[in-house]
Amino acid sequence: MAIFNLTQGKLSKINEVSFVLEKDMQKIVENNLQSLFNLEFVVSEFYINGLRVDSLSFDKESNSFVIIEYKKDRNFTVIDQGYAYLALLLNNKADFILLYNENRNKSLRKNDIDWSQSRIIFVSPNFTNYQRKAIEFKDLPIELWEIKKYANDLVSLNQIQSSEKSGFIADLSQKTEVMKKVNREVKVYNEDELLLQWLLVSLSYYYLIVHFFC
Repeated sequence: MAIFNLTQGKLSKINEVSFVLEKDMQKIVENNLQSLFNLEFVVSEFYINGLRVDSLSFDKESNSFVIIEYKKDRNFTVIDQGYAYLALLLNNKADFILLYNENRNKSLRKNDIDWSQSRIIFVSPNFTNYQRKAIEFKDLPIELWEIKKYANDLVSLNQIQSSEKSGFIADLSQKTEVMKKVNREVKVYNEDELLLQWLLVSLSYYYLIVHFFC
């Protein structure tokens, strides 16, 4: 996406600047997590069970953890790595809660977390067509965000949205054991399901109010 500067009615193109290190992307995102993703920062770069988590964040709206991974190169698999990190989270719940409590000075417990809303965010300057096609599932708890840096200290961040959300990854016959375990715990809601949940909650509150006053 080209970006231009408008001066006295004339457009001049603002050149894109490459990220030298993945750490450069990470610093921008972690310092602006609330503005960019409405997420709470927990901890940066920690190792657990042989994997390194770049950024751990928390979504206070859904009471769930969000892992953010930064990729400067294009040679990585979205599905395999995404599910590996989700499995890491679900298999080490106590460790992630401890990290949150220690770094946020809180006292969350295991039952306070909605593990079904766990998700992974990949941030990269570029995604391949293969990676873009890989997210074309309605129940995939993986997001792709494209970050660009330009001259004059401009930064853009855009989510890669698939135009065709067809099928469910839970229906694939060639799922690995890791994918099966994650799919049993993680649930991605579509708009119809969210609306139904809202209606059910509203009806429950209505019933309680009517029952109380009558």
